[in-house]
Amino acid sequence: MNALLAACLVLPLTADPLAGGAARSCGGHPLDFDGDGRADLAVAAPYDRDRAGSVTVMYGSGVRATLTQGEGAEPGDSFGSALAVGDFDGDECADLAVGVSEEFTGERVPGGDGNGVVQLFRGTTGGLVKGEELRLAKPSSDRFGAALTAGDLDGDGKDELVVGAPSQRSGGSVTVYWMKGRKPYQITQKTSWVRQSAHVTDQWGAALATGDFDGDGKDELVVGAPADSVTQDGQGSVTVLDVRARRSRQLTQSSPGIKGAAEKWDAFGAALATGDFNGDGRADLAIGVPGEGLSANQRAMDYGDGTVDVLYGSRAGLRTGRSEAWSQNTLEGRPRYYDRFGAALAAGDFNGDGRDELAIGVPGERAVQVLAGRAAGGLTREGNLLLKGSGRDFGAALAALPGGGRFRTLERGRPLDGLVVAAPDQGLVLYAPGSRQAGLRLGRIRELAKGTGLYGYAFG
Repeated sequence: MNALLAACLVLPLTADPLAGGAARSCGGHPLDFDGDGRADLAVAAPYDRDRAGSVTVMYGSGVRATLTQGEGAEPGDSFGSALAVGDFDGDECADLAVGVSEEFTGERVPGGDGNGVVQLFRGTTGGLVKGEELRLAKPSSDRFGAALTAGDLDGDGKDELVVGAPSQRSGGSVTVYWMKGRKPYQITQKTSWVRQSAHVTDQWGAALATGDFDGDGKDELVVGAPADSVTQDGQGSVTVLDVRARRSRQLTQSSPGIKGAAEKWDAFGAALATGDFNGDGRADLAIGVPGEGLSANQRAMDYGDGTVDVLYGSRAGLRTGRSEAWSQNTLEGRPRYYDRFGAALAAGDFNGDGRDELAIGVPGERAVQVLAGRAAGGLTREGNLLLKGSGRDFGAALAALPGGGRFRTLERGRPLDGLVVAAPDQGLVLYAPGSRQAGLRLGRIRELAKGTGLYGYAFG
């Protein structure tokens, strides 16, 4: 599409589960860390353990494991500031990358932003095991690892890992690891084939996503810069990068065809999600604009009611000509000051029709809005759902979980997804199963897990 293992693991993660010594290989499912045919879920808690942070891995078998930095953990490191899942080594086991954005690789600077590192955990038939640690060659107050994503950018069948460093001194950067024939490749707004104006406060790389928008078998990289001041302070921007071909395209709310207009503090690009909403085999892009003001008397830098812009893929890549702008003005619910509609996004097939739905977090309303996908036109307001939850920030983090969650085997072909929703301030992770009934329906929301320290801040 995120050290050492803690000593309190429920079961050893390197044990061969097969009797008689028979070899077992991973099945190649992108969310299966241990190759048992069940989807697994990683839940970040970056403020756990005096903000040293931890990640809970919920295996589909029911086993739970806690990942930490072990002896290297220090208060304030924020282990779990971001997560990403991908098959980075091509062994068909899903691997986990964990951002540790506030880690200092040298002496800690009181009150300063961290240098940041990324800790890898490799998938095996016995579960996740510690791998290598990634860091920048010349670290500064970069917050390296504050955002992560994975995708096959070069078409070789293995995923690349992309690491965002939104506080890097040029205005932010992303670093791509394991592209075929390349060493780690850092890209900034000043890179020759990107050629954007850069300001130190842009936060270029604060949000990341990947998707194959033109259907050529290779993913493109999407970089969100929610504080980018292109023409207005803090309006935000999104940059679509074809890293292999070295092509770049910047999008804002003032780009031709994109509905709306760039305004101060909109935070366009604060959240990103890719999915196939119209079932044409090409990825589409949803862009969160949680700072967008719809209510009267909006004040600068307040949260905002929020909107979401959606662009559809084509043979020529993302099209802006038929983009959509969604808000609660046209959906169930009512926009309110501070709702932050679009602060979190997730795409998944919740009704099993082969097209993705879009889940939109509305944490200021303690809600999630879900729009159905369809072949004719993509997302539709017809039958949209408004899910209300407990916890004052319910909807602040979202994920789609294939196969129905724990204890259920992944289906052949396209699986039915369920929706995972977090209220991190309350330490709650909840789950609503998908349904193959006609229309768009989700099962009863139930508690999946509970923890401390912004538990559910990010999912992998």
